[in-house]
Amino acid sequence: MGQRFIARAVRPALLAAFALLPASAGAQTMAVAAPALSAHEAREIAREAYIYAYPLVLTEITRRVMTNVERPVGLRSPMNQIAHARGFPDTSFADVARPSADTLNSAMFFDTSKEPMVISIPESGGRYYYLSLLDMWSDVFAMRGKRASGTAAQTFAVVGPHWQGRLPNGVGAIRSPTALVWLAGRIQANGKTDLAAAHKLQDGIKAVPLSHYGKPSRPPKGQVDPRQDMSVPASQVEKMHATAFFALFAELMKENPPHPGDAAMLARLKRIGLEPGKAFSLAAVAPETRQALQAAPAEALAQIKAAFANSGRPANGWRTNLTAIGTYGADYLQRAGVAYAGLGFNTPEDAVYPTAFDAEGQPFSSDKRYVLHFGKDQLPKVRAFWSLALYDGQQRVAANPLNRYVIGDRDKLTFNDDGSLDLYVERASPGSDKEANWLPAPASGPFTLSLRLYWPAQEVLKGAWVPPPVRVQPPERIGSRALQ
Repeated sequence: MGQRFIARAVRPALLAAFALLPASAGAQTMAVAAPALSAHEAREIAREAYIYAYPLVLTEITRRVMTNVERPVGLRSPMNQIAHARGFPDTSFADVARPSADTLNSAMFFDTSKEPMVISIPESGGRYYYLSLLDMWSDVFAMRGKRASGTAAQTFAVVGPHWQGRLPNGVGAIRSPTALVWLAGRIQANGKTDLAAAHKLQDGIKAVPLSHYGKPSRPPKGQVDPRQDMSVPASQVEKMHATAFFALFAELMKENPPHPGDAAMLARLKRIGLEPGKAFSLAAVAPETRQALQAAPAEALAQIKAAFANSGRPANGWRTNLTAIGTYGADYLQRAGVAYAGLGFNTPEDAVYPTAFDAEGQPFSSDKRYVLHFGKDQLPKVRAFWSLALYDGQQRVAANPLNRYVIGDRDKLTFNDDGSLDLYVERASPGSDKEANWLPAPASGPFTLSLRLYWPAQEVLKGAWVPPPVRVQPPERIGSRALQ
Protein backbone atom coordinates (compact mmCIF):
# COMPACT_ATOMS: atom_id res chain seq x y z
CA MET A 1 0.00 0.00 0.00
CA GLY A 2 2.80 2.42 0.97
CA GLN A 3 4.76 1.65 -2.24
CA ARG A 4 1.71 2.30 -4.41
CA PHE A 5 1.17 5.62 -2.60
CA ILE A 6 4.80 6.67 -3.17
CA ALA A 7 4.54 5.73 -6.86
CA ARG A 8 1.39 7.82 -7.26
CA ALA A 9 3.06 10.76 -5.55
CA VAL A 10 6.31 10.56 -7.50
CA ARG A 11 4.82 10.04 -11.01
CA PRO A 12 3.41 13.60 -11.39
CA ALA A 13 6.73 15.07 -10.32
CA LEU A 14 8.59 13.00 -12.89
CA LEU A 15 6.18 13.98 -15.63
CA ALA A 16 6.55 17.62 -14.73
CA ALA A 17 10.34 17.31 -14.83
CA PHE A 18 10.21 15.79 -18.35
CA ALA A 19 7.86 18.56 -19.47
CA LEU A 20 10.51 21.15 -18.57
CA LEU A 21 13.16 19.46 -20.74
CA PRO A 22 13.74 20.75 -24.31
CA ALA A 23 12.07 18.62 -26.99
CA SER A 24 15.42 17.49 -28.34
CA ALA A 25 16.65 16.47 -24.93
CA GLY A 26 13.49 14.53 -24.24
CA ALA A 27 13.79 12.72 -27.57
CA GLN A 28 17.39 11.90 -26.91
CA THR A 29 16.56 10.62 -23.48
CA MET A 30 13.65 8.41 -24.62
CA ALA A 31 14.98 7.18 -28.00
CA VAL A 32 16.18 3.59 -28.26
CA ALA A 33 18.90 3.13 -30.87
CA ALA A 34 18.36 0.35 -33.40
CA PRO A 35 21.02 -2.34 -33.10
CA ALA A 36 23.69 -2.12 -35.78
CA LEU A 37 23.79 -4.84 -38.40
CA SER A 38 26.67 -7.26 -38.31
CA ALA A 39 28.47 -7.93 -41.59
CA HIS A 40 27.00 -11.45 -41.64
CA GLU A 41 23.44 -10.22 -41.06
CA ALA A 42 23.76 -7.48 -43.67
CA ARG A 43 24.94 -10.03 -46.22
CA GLU A 44 22.08 -12.36 -45.41
CA ILE A 45 19.43 -9.65 -45.76
CA ALA A 46 21.02 -8.36 -48.96
CA ARG A 47 20.76 -11.82 -50.54
CA GLU A 48 17.12 -12.07 -49.45
CA ALA A 49 16.46 -8.61 -50.90
CA TYR A 50 17.85 -9.60 -54.30
CA ILE A 51 15.83 -12.82 -54.38
CA TYR A 52 12.68 -10.96 -53.33
CA ALA A 53 13.24 -8.22 -55.92
CA TYR A 54 14.33 -10.43 -58.82
CA PRO A 55 10.91 -11.20 -60.38
CA LEU A 56 9.83 -7.54 -60.22
CA VAL A 57 13.03 -6.34 -61.89
CA LEU A 58 12.99 -9.14 -64.49
CA THR A 59 9.35 -8.47 -65.36
CA GLU A 60 10.14 -4.78 -65.84
CA ILE A 61 13.08 -5.49 -68.15
CA THR A 62 10.87 -7.94 -70.06
CA ARG A 63 8.23 -5.22 -70.33
CA ARG A 64 10.75 -2.74 -71.72
CA VAL A 65 11.92 -5.19 -74.37
CA MET A 66 8.47 -6.40 -75.38
CA THR A 67 6.94 -2.90 -75.64
CA ASN A 68 9.81 -1.19 -77.51
CA VAL A 69 8.05 -1.23 -80.89
CA GLU A 70 5.84 1.13 -82.91
CA ARG A 71 3.23 -1.47 -83.81
CA PRO A 72 2.40 -5.00 -82.63
CA VAL A 73 4.77 -7.54 -84.17
CA GLY A 74 4.94 -11.11 -82.98
CA LEU A 75 4.49 -10.98 -79.22
CA ARG A 76 5.86 -7.45 -78.94
CA SER A 77 3.52 -4.48 -78.85
CA PRO A 78 3.39 -0.93 -77.47
CA MET A 79 2.03 -0.44 -73.98
CA ASN A 80 -1.73 -0.94 -73.69
CA GLN A 81 -1.94 -2.84 -76.99
CA ILE A 82 -2.43 -6.58 -77.33
CA ALA A 83 -0.19 -8.63 -79.62
CA HIS A 84 -0.98 -12.03 -81.07
CA ALA A 85 1.69 -14.39 -82.36
CA ARG A 86 0.32 -15.88 -85.58
CA GLY A 87 2.66 -18.85 -85.51
CA PHE A 88 4.71 -20.79 -83.02
CA PRO A 89 7.94 -19.52 -81.35
CA ASP A 90 11.11 -20.44 -83.22
CA THR A 91 14.84 -20.10 -82.63
CA SER A 92 14.70 -16.31 -83.08
CA PHE A 93 12.42 -15.87 -80.06
CA ALA A 94 14.36 -14.85 -76.95
CA ASP A 95 12.07 -12.54 -74.92
CA VAL A 96 11.01 -15.25 -72.45
CA ALA A 97 12.87 -18.39 -71.40
CA ARG A 98 11.40 -21.80 -72.25
CA PRO A 99 8.57 -20.47 -74.45
CA SER A 100 5.51 -22.53 -75.24
CA ALA A 101 5.94 -23.83 -78.79
CA ASP A 102 2.62 -25.60 -79.20
CA THR A 103 0.06 -22.85 -78.64
CA LEU A 104 -0.61 -19.49 -80.25
CA ASN A 105 0.43 -16.94 -77.68
CA SER A 106 -0.94 -13.51 -76.93
CA ALA A 107 0.67 -10.85 -74.76
CA MET A 108 0.16 -7.33 -73.53
CA PHE A 109 1.65 -5.08 -70.88
CA PHE A 110 -0.73 -2.37 -69.79
CA ASP A 111 -0.95 0.43 -67.23
CA THR A 112 -3.93 0.79 -64.91
CA SER A 113 -2.57 3.72 -62.91
CA LYS A 114 -4.82 6.23 -64.73
CA GLU A 115 -7.78 4.12 -65.86
CA PRO A 116 -8.91 0.49 -66.22
CA MET A 117 -8.28 -1.71 -69.25
CA VAL A 118 -11.41 -3.31 -70.70
CA ILE A 119 -10.87 -6.76 -72.24
CA SER A 120 -13.42 -8.59 -74.38
CA ILE A 121 -13.21 -12.27 -75.37
CA PRO A 122 -15.54 -13.84 -77.95
CA GLU A 123 -17.14 -17.27 -77.81
CA SER A 124 -14.35 -19.80 -78.43
CA GLY A 125 -16.50 -22.51 -79.97
CA GLY A 126 -15.26 -24.99 -77.38
CA ARG A 127 -11.59 -24.36 -78.21
CA TYR A 128 -9.28 -24.52 -75.21
CA TYR A 129 -7.61 -21.24 -74.27
CA TYR A 130 -6.68 -19.17 -71.26
CA LEU A 131 -5.73 -15.59 -70.53
CA SER A 132 -3.71 -15.19 -67.35
CA LEU A 133 -3.26 -11.82 -65.67
CA LEU A 134 0.02 -11.38 -63.81
CA ASP A 135 1.10 -8.57 -61.55
CA MET A 136 4.61 -7.18 -61.81
CA TRP A 137 5.84 -9.56 -59.12
CA SER A 138 4.99 -12.40 -61.57
CA ASP A 139 2.04 -13.71 -59.53
CA VAL A 140 -1.09 -14.78 -61.40
CA PHE A 141 -3.94 -12.82 -59.81
CA ALA A 142 -6.75 -13.72 -62.22
CA MET A 143 -7.51 -16.24 -64.94
CA ARG A 144 -10.02 -16.39 -67.77
CA GLY A 145 -10.47 -19.31 -70.14
CA LYS A 146 -12.19 -22.60 -70.81
CA ARG A 147 -11.40 -24.11 -67.41
CA ALA A 148 -11.82 -21.00 -65.27
CA SER A 149 -14.73 -19.14 -66.88
CA GLY A 150 -16.03 -21.26 -69.74
CA THR A 151 -16.06 -20.58 -73.47
CA ALA A 152 -18.93 -18.05 -73.70
CA ALA A 153 -18.23 -14.43 -74.70
CA GLN A 154 -17.20 -12.22 -71.78
CA THR A 155 -16.06 -8.69 -71.01
CA PHE A 156 -14.27 -7.48 -67.90
CA ALA A 157 -12.16 -4.53 -66.75
CA VAL A 158 -8.80 -4.78 -64.99
CA VAL A 159 -8.63 -1.92 -62.50
CA GLY A 160 -5.59 -0.62 -60.66
CA PRO A 161 -4.92 -1.05 -56.94
CA HIS A 162 -6.28 2.42 -56.05
CA TRP A 163 -8.85 3.09 -58.78
CA GLN A 164 -12.36 4.11 -57.77
CA GLY A 165 -15.09 4.69 -60.33
CA ARG A 166 -17.98 3.23 -62.28
CA LEU A 167 -17.83 0.67 -65.05
CA PRO A 168 -20.33 0.20 -67.90
CA ASN A 169 -23.21 -2.21 -67.39
CA GLY A 170 -22.19 -5.80 -68.00
CA VAL A 171 -18.49 -5.12 -67.39
CA GLY A 172 -17.17 -6.82 -64.26
CA ALA A 173 -14.09 -5.65 -62.38
CA ILE A 174 -10.84 -7.49 -61.61
CA ARG A 175 -8.54 -5.55 -59.31
CA SER A 176 -4.82 -5.81 -59.97
CA PRO A 177 -2.38 -5.66 -57.04
CA THR A 178 -0.01 -3.54 -59.16
CA ALA A 179 -0.48 -0.64 -61.57
CA LEU A 180 1.33 -2.44 -64.38
CA VAL A 181 -0.15 -5.72 -65.56
CA TRP A 182 1.02 -8.46 -67.91
CA LEU A 183 -1.56 -10.42 -69.89
CA ALA A 184 -0.30 -13.77 -71.17
CA GLY A 185 -2.62 -15.86 -73.31
CA ARG A 186 -2.50 -19.33 -74.82
CA ILE A 187 -4.84 -20.61 -77.55
CA GLN A 188 -4.93 -24.23 -78.62
CA ALA A 189 -3.79 -24.68 -82.23
CA ASN A 190 -3.62 -28.18 -83.65
CA GLY A 191 -0.87 -27.69 -86.19
CA LYS A 192 -0.60 -25.42 -89.20
CA THR A 193 -3.90 -26.56 -90.73
CA ASP A 194 -5.69 -25.26 -87.63
CA LEU A 195 -4.09 -21.81 -87.63
CA ALA A 196 -6.90 -20.00 -89.47
CA ALA A 197 -9.49 -21.08 -86.90
CA ALA A 198 -7.20 -20.14 -84.02
CA HIS A 199 -6.50 -16.76 -85.64
CA LYS A 200 -10.23 -16.04 -85.69
CA LEU A 201 -10.38 -16.38 -81.92
CA GLN A 202 -7.28 -14.22 -81.53
CA ASP A 203 -8.77 -11.50 -83.71
CA GLY A 204 -11.88 -11.40 -81.55
CA ILE A 205 -9.95 -10.60 -78.36
CA LYS A 206 -10.01 -6.83 -77.82
CA ALA A 207 -8.39 -4.65 -75.18
CA VAL A 208 -8.99 -0.88 -74.86
CA PRO A 209 -8.65 1.69 -72.08
CA LEU A 210 -11.96 2.47 -70.40
CA SER A 211 -12.11 5.96 -71.98
CA HIS A 212 -12.10 4.32 -75.44
CA TYR A 213 -14.52 1.50 -74.66
CA GLY A 214 -17.45 1.42 -77.09
CA LYS A 215 -15.91 4.11 -79.27
CA PRO A 216 -14.06 3.85 -82.57
CA SER A 217 -10.38 4.40 -81.88
CA ARG A 218 -7.02 3.78 -83.43
CA PRO A 219 -4.17 2.87 -81.11
CA PRO A 220 -1.26 5.32 -81.24
CA LYS A 221 2.22 4.41 -82.39
CA GLY A 222 4.51 3.19 -79.68
CA GLN A 223 7.59 5.14 -78.66
CA VAL A 224 10.76 3.29 -79.61
CA ASP A 225 13.84 3.87 -77.47
CA PRO A 226 16.90 3.17 -79.64
CA ARG A 227 19.03 2.92 -76.50
CA GLN A 228 17.04 0.00 -75.10
CA ASP A 229 19.03 -3.20 -74.86
CA MET A 230 16.94 -5.77 -76.75
CA SER A 231 18.88 -8.85 -75.65
CA VAL A 232 17.44 -11.64 -73.48
CA PRO A 233 15.92 -9.99 -70.35
CA ALA A 234 17.29 -12.57 -67.91
CA SER A 235 20.79 -11.97 -69.28
CA GLN A 236 20.33 -8.22 -68.87
CA VAL A 237 19.34 -8.62 -65.24
CA GLU A 238 22.27 -10.94 -64.58
CA LYS A 239 24.66 -8.27 -65.86
CA MET A 240 23.12 -5.45 -63.79
CA HIS A 241 25.33 -3.94 -61.11
CA ALA A 242 23.85 -3.87 -57.63
CA THR A 243 23.61 -0.06 -57.81
CA ALA A 244 21.27 -0.16 -60.81
CA PHE A 245 19.39 -3.26 -59.66
CA PHE A 246 18.37 -2.01 -56.24
CA ALA A 247 17.68 1.54 -57.44
CA LEU A 248 15.32 0.17 -60.09
CA PHE A 249 13.71 -2.14 -57.55
CA ALA A 250 12.94 0.78 -55.23
CA GLU A 251 11.56 2.85 -58.10
CA LEU A 252 9.29 0.04 -59.26
CA MET A 253 7.80 -0.41 -55.79
CA LYS A 254 6.33 3.10 -55.97
CA GLU A 255 3.64 2.08 -58.48
CA ASN A 256 3.76 -1.67 -57.89
CA PRO A 257 3.41 -2.16 -54.15
CA PRO A 258 4.43 -5.35 -52.36
CA HIS A 259 1.76 -7.89 -51.50
CA PRO A 260 -0.07 -7.56 -48.16
CA GLY A 261 1.58 -10.73 -46.87
CA ASP A 262 5.09 -9.37 -47.36
CA ALA A 263 5.25 -7.38 -44.10
CA ALA A 264 7.92 -9.56 -42.50
CA MET A 265 10.19 -9.28 -45.53
CA LEU A 266 9.66 -5.52 -45.75
CA ALA A 267 10.72 -5.15 -42.12
CA ARG A 268 14.00 -6.87 -42.96
CA LEU A 269 14.54 -4.79 -46.10
CA LYS A 270 14.07 -1.60 -44.08
CA ARG A 271 17.12 -2.54 -42.03
CA ILE A 272 19.31 -2.14 -45.14
CA GLY A 273 17.58 1.04 -46.31
CA LEU A 274 15.04 -0.38 -48.79
CA GLU A 275 11.48 0.86 -48.25
CA PRO A 276 8.44 0.87 -50.58
CA GLY A 277 7.70 4.30 -51.99
CA LYS A 278 11.18 5.66 -51.32
CA ALA A 279 14.11 6.10 -53.69
CA PHE A 280 17.26 4.16 -52.92
CA SER A 281 20.93 4.93 -53.44
CA LEU A 282 23.66 2.44 -52.71
CA ALA A 283 26.02 5.29 -51.94
CA ALA A 284 23.82 6.46 -49.06
CA VAL A 285 23.96 3.31 -46.93
CA ALA A 286 26.58 2.27 -44.39
CA PRO A 287 29.79 0.74 -45.81
CA GLU A 288 29.04 -2.74 -44.42
CA THR A 289 25.57 -2.71 -45.97
CA ARG A 290 26.93 -1.37 -49.25
CA GLN A 291 29.45 -4.20 -49.44
CA ALA A 292 26.70 -6.73 -48.71
CA LEU A 293 24.44 -5.35 -51.43
CA GLN A 294 27.29 -5.31 -53.94
CA ALA A 295 27.96 -8.99 -53.23
CA ALA A 296 24.29 -9.97 -53.34
CA PRO A 297 23.75 -10.44 -57.11
CA ALA A 298 26.35 -13.17 -57.61
CA GLU A 299 25.46 -14.99 -54.39
CA ALA A 300 21.68 -14.75 -54.84
CA LEU A 301 21.70 -15.69 -58.53
CA ALA A 302 23.44 -18.95 -57.71
CA GLN A 303 20.60 -19.72 -55.28
CA ILE A 304 17.95 -18.66 -57.80
CA LYS A 305 19.34 -20.91 -60.55
CA ALA A 306 19.59 -23.86 -58.19
CA ALA A 307 16.08 -23.26 -56.88
CA PHE A 308 14.40 -24.08 -60.17
CA ALA A 309 16.64 -27.06 -60.90
CA ASN A 310 15.83 -28.51 -57.47
CA SER A 311 12.21 -27.44 -57.17
CA GLY A 312 9.14 -29.58 -57.18
CA ARG A 313 8.65 -33.26 -56.47
CA PRO A 314 11.30 -35.56 -57.99
CA ALA A 315 10.12 -38.76 -59.66
CA ASN A 316 11.67 -40.83 -62.45
CA GLY A 317 14.18 -38.09 -63.24
CA TRP A 318 11.49 -35.41 -63.59
CA ARG A 319 10.66 -32.57 -61.25
CA THR A 320 7.06 -31.42 -61.08
CA ASN A 321 5.82 -28.33 -59.27
CA LEU A 322 2.29 -28.74 -57.97
CA THR A 323 2.47 -25.96 -55.37
CA ALA A 324 4.03 -22.51 -55.20
CA ILE A 325 3.89 -21.88 -58.93
CA GLY A 326 1.88 -19.09 -60.49
CA THR A 327 0.99 -17.95 -56.96
CA TYR A 328 3.82 -18.06 -54.45
CA GLY A 329 2.87 -16.53 -51.11
CA ALA A 330 6.07 -15.94 -49.15
CA ASP A 331 8.12 -18.53 -51.06
CA TYR A 332 10.28 -15.85 -52.63
CA LEU A 333 13.11 -18.16 -53.68
CA GLN A 334 10.70 -20.42 -55.55
CA ARG A 335 9.14 -17.38 -57.23
CA ALA A 336 12.55 -16.13 -58.33
CA GLY A 337 13.59 -19.56 -59.59
CA VAL A 338 10.46 -19.90 -61.70
CA ALA A 339 10.93 -16.36 -63.07
CA TYR A 340 14.50 -17.14 -64.07
CA ALA A 341 13.57 -20.38 -65.83
CA GLY A 342 10.23 -19.39 -67.37
CA LEU A 343 8.78 -16.03 -66.43
CA GLY A 344 4.98 -16.13 -66.61
CA PHE A 345 4.39 -19.75 -65.60
CA ASN A 346 0.77 -20.48 -64.85
CA THR A 347 -1.03 -22.07 -61.93
CA PRO A 348 -1.13 -25.90 -61.80
CA GLU A 349 -4.88 -26.04 -62.37
CA ASP A 350 -4.37 -24.80 -65.93
CA ALA A 351 -0.96 -26.19 -66.77
CA VAL A 352 1.66 -28.40 -65.13
CA TYR A 353 5.23 -28.45 -66.43
CA PRO A 354 7.26 -31.53 -65.42
CA THR A 355 10.90 -30.80 -66.26
CA ALA A 356 13.80 -33.21 -66.78
CA PHE A 357 17.42 -32.12 -66.63
CA ASP A 358 19.11 -35.50 -66.98
CA ALA A 359 18.62 -39.19 -67.72
CA GLU A 360 19.99 -41.95 -65.52
CA GLY A 361 21.89 -39.42 -63.43
CA GLN A 362 23.71 -37.69 -66.30
CA PRO A 363 22.77 -34.33 -67.93
CA PHE A 364 21.11 -34.59 -71.33
CA SER A 365 23.72 -34.38 -74.08
CA SER A 366 23.32 -34.12 -77.84
CA ASP A 367 25.94 -36.85 -78.15
CA LYS A 368 23.49 -39.44 -76.86
CA ARG A 369 20.18 -41.00 -77.87
CA TYR A 370 17.13 -41.12 -75.62
CA VAL A 371 13.66 -42.63 -75.54
CA LEU A 372 10.63 -41.70 -73.45
CA HIS A 373 8.32 -44.72 -73.20
CA PHE A 374 4.69 -44.34 -72.12
CA GLY A 375 2.86 -47.54 -71.32
CA LYS A 376 -0.71 -47.78 -72.57
CA ASP A 377 -1.99 -46.65 -69.18
CA GLN A 378 0.88 -44.18 -68.59
CA LEU A 379 -0.10 -41.58 -71.18
CA PRO A 380 -0.42 -38.07 -69.69
CA LYS A 381 -3.71 -37.50 -67.88
CA VAL A 382 -5.13 -34.24 -69.23
CA ARG A 383 -8.48 -32.69 -70.06
CA ALA A 384 -7.06 -30.52 -72.84
CA PHE A 385 -3.77 -31.67 -74.44
CA TRP A 386 -0.13 -32.46 -73.70
CA SER A 387 3.26 -31.96 -75.36
CA LEU A 388 6.99 -32.56 -74.91
CA ALA A 389 9.34 -29.66 -75.63
CA LEU A 390 13.13 -29.45 -75.81
CA TYR A 391 15.27 -26.43 -74.85
CA ASP A 392 18.95 -25.81 -75.38
CA GLY A 393 21.47 -24.63 -72.81
CA GLN A 394 20.22 -21.04 -73.20
CA GLN A 395 16.63 -22.09 -72.42
CA ARG A 396 15.56 -21.44 -76.00
CA VAL A 397 14.04 -23.76 -78.59
CA ALA A 398 16.85 -25.52 -80.43
CA ALA A 399 17.49 -25.38 -84.17
CA ASN A 400 17.01 -28.71 -85.93
CA PRO A 401 16.50 -29.97 -89.50
CA LEU A 402 12.75 -30.55 -89.04
CA ASN A 403 12.07 -27.19 -87.33
CA ARG A 404 10.21 -29.31 -84.80
CA TYR A 405 10.46 -27.91 -81.29
CA VAL A 406 7.63 -29.78 -79.63
CA ILE A 407 5.76 -33.05 -80.06
CA GLY A 408 2.52 -34.21 -78.47
CA ASP A 409 -0.90 -35.77 -78.65
CA ARG A 410 -2.08 -33.51 -81.49
CA ASP A 411 0.64 -34.87 -83.78
CA LYS A 412 0.22 -37.98 -85.90
CA LEU A 413 2.13 -40.22 -83.54
CA THR A 414 2.80 -43.90 -84.19
CA PHE A 415 1.73 -46.13 -81.31
CA ASN A 416 3.09 -49.58 -80.61
CA ASP A 417 0.91 -52.63 -81.12
CA ASP A 418 0.17 -52.85 -77.40
CA GLY A 419 -1.02 -49.21 -77.27
CA SER A 420 2.18 -47.87 -75.71
CA LEU A 421 4.09 -44.91 -77.11
CA ASP A 422 7.80 -44.23 -77.65
CA LEU A 423 9.15 -40.71 -78.20
CA TYR A 424 12.72 -40.47 -79.52
CA VAL A 425 15.02 -37.60 -78.54
CA GLU A 426 18.30 -37.45 -80.48
CA ARG A 427 20.05 -35.27 -83.03
CA ALA A 428 20.09 -37.87 -85.83
CA SER A 429 16.97 -39.42 -87.31
CA PRO A 430 15.93 -42.60 -85.46
CA GLY A 431 14.88 -44.05 -88.82
CA SER A 432 12.09 -43.32 -91.28
CA ASP A 433 9.71 -45.63 -89.43
CA LYS A 434 10.20 -43.66 -86.20
CA GLU A 435 10.44 -40.07 -87.42
CA ALA A 436 6.78 -39.35 -86.60
CA ASN A 437 7.77 -39.74 -82.94
CA TRP A 438 11.12 -37.91 -83.16
CA LEU A 439 11.89 -34.74 -81.19
CA PRO A 440 15.26 -33.59 -82.57
CA ALA A 441 18.03 -32.64 -80.16
CA PRO A 442 20.47 -29.76 -80.87
CA ALA A 443 23.48 -30.40 -83.09
CA SER A 444 25.66 -30.06 -80.01
CA GLY A 445 25.59 -29.14 -76.36
CA PRO A 446 23.31 -29.82 -73.40
CA PHE A 447 19.52 -29.57 -73.32
CA THR A 448 16.52 -30.09 -71.05
CA LEU A 449 13.04 -31.48 -71.59
CA SER A 450 9.66 -30.16 -70.45
CA LEU A 451 6.27 -31.78 -70.56
CA ARG A 452 3.30 -29.44 -70.74
CA LEU A 453 0.05 -30.80 -69.39
CA TYR A 454 -2.80 -28.41 -70.17
CA TRP A 455 -5.81 -28.62 -67.85
CA PRO A 456 -4.30 -31.59 -66.02
CA ALA A 457 -6.55 -34.26 -64.54
CA GLN A 458 -6.82 -34.77 -60.78
CA GLU A 459 -4.38 -37.70 -60.96
CA VAL A 460 -1.70 -35.20 -62.01
CA LEU A 461 -2.63 -32.51 -59.48
CA LYS A 462 -2.61 -35.04 -56.64
CA GLY A 463 0.71 -36.54 -57.71
CA ALA A 464 -0.79 -39.95 -58.53
CA TRP A 465 0.47 -39.72 -62.14
CA VAL A 466 4.13 -38.99 -62.84
CA PRO A 467 6.03 -39.07 -66.16
CA PRO A 468 7.99 -42.24 -66.94
CA PRO A 469 11.81 -42.02 -66.97
CA VAL A 470 13.81 -40.94 -70.00
CA ARG A 471 16.19 -43.75 -70.93
CA VAL A 472 19.57 -43.61 -72.64
CA GLN A 473 19.69 -45.80 -75.75
CA PRO A 474 22.81 -47.58 -77.02
CA PRO A 475 24.38 -46.00 -80.12
CA GLU A 476 23.30 -47.43 -83.45
CA ARG A 477 26.05 -48.68 -85.73
CA ILE A 478 26.12 -48.55 -89.50
CA GLY A 479 29.23 -50.41 -90.59
CA SER A 480 32.00 -49.10 -88.35
CA ARG A 481 30.45 -45.63 -87.76
CA ALA A 482 28.54 -45.05 -84.53
CA LEU A 483 25.63 -42.61 -84.68
CA GLN A 484 25.12 -40.91 -81.34
